Amino acid sequence: MIWIKVAPEYRLSICTTAISTCCVDGDAAAPAKAPKMKIKLSAVAVLAMFVSEPSQAGTLSEAEATFLDQLVTASVVLEQRCDGYEVDGSGAVQLGARLLGSPEAAMAMIDAYAAAIKAFDGEAYDPGKFRSEVFEAAGKTFRRVRTDLIRNPKRACADYGETSVDRGLLRRY
Repeated sequence: MIWIKVAPEYRLSICTTAISTCCVDGDAAAPAKAPKMKIKLSAVAVLAMFVSEPSQAGTLSEAEATFLDQLVTASVVLEQRCDGYEVDGSGAVQLGARLLGSPEAAMAMIDAYAAAIKAFDGEAYDPGKFRSEVFEAAGKTFRRVRTDLIRNPKRACADYGETSVDRGLLRRY
């Protein structure tokens, strides 16, 4: 039996048997006034709900993935303190707007990336802006670019830095 508290005035019990036609409540501590809603599900249906949950996470569109990859690359250049580069905030929003269709979509992706960084660092973040697919994709790009920057800092800083300048995410100072 699985208990799900729907609201203070309702209790929901789900019976997970494929054979039985009755479901015993068995919760003596539950408030007597609360009406019960009983739903029968087979064990297979319950298992399917749990197994399919991870696949319900959103996926990034090609444009989102491209913008996120470019955004993360530029941020790693700054994080690794490559000399001569600084952030170009308006350029980042303009690039995102071109790729994603609007400045609002660009800012939403930037906010999702900021939430992913905070989540990774263990800081408080806005769960409404957090997207698990952004967290995963950003982590992969971050590791790839950072590894290149550590292995060959001069070449990688120049390559990634100039590419980010050309895209409008960074500017030279």
